[in-house]
Amino acid sequence: MLLAREFVHYISRQLVKRLSPAFIETPSPDLVAGKISDVISEELAVEDRLNDEVRDLLSQYSEYMRRENVSYQEMFRRIKNTLIQQRKVVRAAGRDTGDAMKLSRDKVSDMSHKLIDMLRKNRDLRLKNKDANAVRLEIVRVMTEVLMVEDKVDRAARQKIRSQKRDIPEGSEEWDLLLRRYYTEEMKKLGIDIEARARRD
Repeated sequence: MLLAREFVHYISRQLVKRLSPAFIETPSPDLVAGKISDVISEELAVEDRLNDEVRDLLSQYSEYMRRENVSYQEMFRRIKNTLIQQRKVVRAAGRDTGDAMKLSRDKVSDMSHKLIDMLRKNRDLRLKNKDANAVRLEIVRVMTEVLMVEDKVDRAARQKIRSQKRDIPEGSEEWDLLLRRYYTEEMKKLGIDIEARARRD
């Protein structure tokens, strides 16, 4: 998934915290945060499933790629773009769309509409502001703010790896382990213990 599951939980809790009490009122903030987390996770899973489908398709094109001298990455991109257009999927990865954050602005906006629909139907809360679009815009603002912080954390963690005395190739097992460790450390500096959340789940 594009965002760590623990970070999705964090965004969800932040949304409930910052929407209360001006926009929503709930006696069960944890329950509402869980529902928000489910919506965000499902939205992120759409592109994960699409990526898996593209990988399956590519296994059938290995002969064509060898014959036409097309790289795996290029073919992956071509097929994924075609499927995204056919299915009208909102692209999740911000870096694919030129946005600074991990999630694209379009995806954040798309999620905000789905979150508002869920909140309006949820019996565990009351929307205090009847202007659903005002609530939706606040969701976009909060998510964008939290995602900008996450982007800084991610950059700081990557910079720590690049500043090692020896070169560690990105995508290698060592890179992934170090990224996870440094990302967790940087999050802790902000008071976000993603490891504690993972242990509880």
